[in-house]
Amino acid sequence: MKGILVIIDGAGDLPCNQFDGKTPLEAAETPNLDFFASRGEMGYMYPVKPGFIPESDEAIVSIFGNDLISSTRGQLEARGTDLKLIRGDLALRVNFATIDDLKSKNVIDRRAGRTLTTSEAEILSKALNKIKLPCKFIFKPTIQHRACLVFKGGFSDNISGNDLTYIQGQFKTADKVGFCKPLDEDENSQYTANIVNEFIEKAFEILDKHPINDARRTKGLMPANYLMVRGAGIEVPKLKVYRKWVSTAYMPLEIGFSKTSGMEVYSFEYPKLKNFDAYQNLHDALEKACGHSIKILKNHYKDFDYMYVHFKETDLPGHDNKPMEKKLMIEYIDKIFFKFLRGFAPQNKIKVIVTADHSTPCRLKAHSADPVPVLFYNDSIPRQRKFCEKEARKGALGRILGPELLQKLGFVK
Repeated sequence: MKGILVIIDGAGDLPCNQFDGKTPLEAAETPNLDFFASRGEMGYMYPVKPGFIPESDEAIVSIFGNDLISSTRGQLEARGTDLKLIRGDLALRVNFATIDDLKSKNVIDRRAGRTLTTSEAEILSKALNKIKLPCKFIFKPTIQHRACLVFKGGFSDNISGNDLTYIQGQFKTADKVGFCKPLDEDENSQYTANIVNEFIEKAFEILDKHPINDARRTKGLMPANYLMVRGAGIEVPKLKVYRKWVSTAYMPLEIGFSKTSGMEVYSFEYPKLKNFDAYQNLHDALEKACGHSIKILKNHYKDFDYMYVHFKETDLPGHDNKPMEKKLMIEYIDKIFFKFLRGFAPQNKIKVIVTADHSTPCRLKAHSADPVPVLFYNDSIPRQRKFCEKEARKGALGRILGPELLQKLGFVK
């Protein structure tokens, strides 16, 4: 193996009062990441371009050298969920969410409090799949509050989502939900928007009165009574091919991206959320992800030229304004995965890139346009340095744009 790309999702941040003006990455005890930083080069990257606030799919697509128009979030998520798609099937990413009522549409929580258990999501999804529409569809829950929705047939994807938080190139947390709207005057776009809106309205009627949500209210939990959709797509993503790569992706988006990019994917089943403790679930998953990536690296480093490792969990504390949780997760990844890599990479002359797909500052509770740190371990002359945003800004690699990263550091020709 020649190189490993490690993406720590949403790791970039801004100074936090809890850490006396340091970021979670700067405050974290990361001796193994710092080992790589002291024997490599650093820089900072705008995952798409300066001033652009990327969604996760846009960042990954860009970092691997693709144009943003080459894929959609819905198609990547559906392909990562093993849903069978043909051209014209409309795929959407979905959140179970909480609103007050269908008239006001005030958003209480975009993720139903992060407490929707796996079994609850499965039961609610069975009810949703019984909705009557003039077309076939599949609703499939994935992980925690997430799901995929596919409408079978000849639809348009030139429609907006109903989640007003997501505006291309921006990320503004919305306090209301909207309607899906056609983005052109084509009759099929109008028909598609109408079908999706009809499904969402019928879904609310089922979800809001469902015994699962009645029980959640009794327990003081937010009801998962609404669906937020985004990332409409009907076309097979046209992505660059990375056939000599292996991926350890385990979230639907990253699995779908890796498969569509021609990588060999070794995944694992995400731990089920059983007891409403979303963060215990995230820590369990992070433990599993680190062990899984180490196992695949040990067993397959001679079979591939490059490896793509993506740790998702570090993004969630940023959205929830939990800098201590973010710091603890970074420290855990360092203690387990990077400790192993510290012994493995130099011994096997493997180069390592460590970066993030975007910044998710805790105080903003959202993605931002801030650049992310980049570390390139190439076994250079040792210097005392720490892997963090501040040091990366001073690094010899300087400013990098996402589409340039892999080529500039020699991971692609």
